[in-house]
Amino acid sequence: MIPMPFTLTMPKLSPTMEGGTIVKWHKKEGDLVKDGELLLEVATDKATVEHNALDGGYLRKILIEEGSDARVNEAVAIFTETQDESLEGYTPEGIKEEKEVPQEERETAAATPSSPQKGSGVTLAAAAFPIEPPLEDYTFAFETEMRERLAASPLAKKLAKEKGIDLTSVKGSGPDGRVMSRDLDLGQPDAPATFGQTKMPSEKPGSYVEEAITPMRKAIGDKLQASKTFIPHFYIQQDIDVEEMINLREQLKASGIKVTFNDFVMRAVALSLKEHPVVNSGFDAAGEKIIRFQTIDIAVAVSIDEGLITPIIRHADYKNMGQISAEVKQLATLAKEGKIQPHQYRGGSFTISNLGMFGIHDFQAVINPPQVSILAVGGIRDCPVVKGGEVVPGKRMMISLSSDHRVVDGADGAKFIRTVQKFLENPAILLI
Repeated sequence: MIPMPFTLTMPKLSPTMEGGTIVKWHKKEGDLVKDGELLLEVATDKATVEHNALDGGYLRKILIEEGSDARVNEAVAIFTETQDESLEGYTPEGIKEEKEVPQEERETAAATPSSPQKGSGVTLAAAAFPIEPPLEDYTFAFETEMRERLAASPLAKKLAKEKGIDLTSVKGSGPDGRVMSRDLDLGQPDAPATFGQTKMPSEKPGSYVEEAITPMRKAIGDKLQASKTFIPHFYIQQDIDVEEMINLREQLKASGIKVTFNDFVMRAVALSLKEHPVVNSGFDAAGEKIIRFQTIDIAVAVSIDEGLITPIIRHADYKNMGQISAEVKQLATLAKEGKIQPHQYRGGSFTISNLGMFGIHDFQAVINPPQVSILAVGGIRDCPVVKGGEVVPGKRMMISLSSDHRVVDGADGAKFIRTVQKFLENPAILLI
């Protein structure tokens, strides 16, 4: 059989992957690649994944360079069986690269109504928000004043630098207001916040740089935009008294048992979903069917450099707080290292998003479809509360439930939130 060149196409490295960015080629053109040898790294919609060669051969031509995107099954490289095999007349296999669409056509397409979602009854257009160019005709209003104030003798500049004095804060006594060394005694420290400006801006107003969106960020944006657009969200909030939870955590800590407040929330939510299974549901938009999940699998939103990922605690209602705590830590570490596997983040019946560690008091989260509910957890705050007819110091935490009104009614959400409140305000139950 006559040797023929063959094409490497972008592999599908996760079940939800539609395309990826080539982060690194571990081989260069002309190299011999053996079966199973590390060939390239690809940033998918969830993580950066290493891909090993399935077939050996010589890497003759790289079609998609590092930092560039390719869709699944798009040609990324050409291989040959021998080192000097001709590539003349060979056409790479796989789906074709999309042609660049002119700006005018993109804007027209953006203004054209898209196909409505089945059963939505509405047609929505994708909005286009053009970026304003930087101002070309602009002069900094205080340029002349600043140049005059920066006039200083060489000795004054040297001493100001040594002493950490802001020269723009000094009124000069020399010719034409020139700052002299004798004027430095009344100068202000050169600090981040001063009454003077140390230098003039170098960029035109409105200047910007473009940054390519990562596959993960695009997947997050597409999914949550569709969620907010097509799912009828409603929100229920409840302020929780967490003094008992704080006291219990301190007691556990004193005994050498370390758990987080989020671990308490996870356990409380797992038990509450068991009592209120309607909240532990999903919605199949394509088939227009309600999905009743038979297991309680709680996804936890974890922020990583590339975006957001939701590792899942499976059978959460069967696990005690210590087991939940250990598993959350393990999954969060894998996510941040880019080593988490698809089965560890795909699916889930309910999601918890906690921004308390960032000092956020309360917020409303966007539903993670096909789930129908998500719980947003704020940080613990000090506030005055009324107890026994008197105003006393208290510890409170706001939780907010976002639900899909096609599946969950307001009363269902309210009952669920009250049950979560019961568990968190009586946290000893969570240890049983």
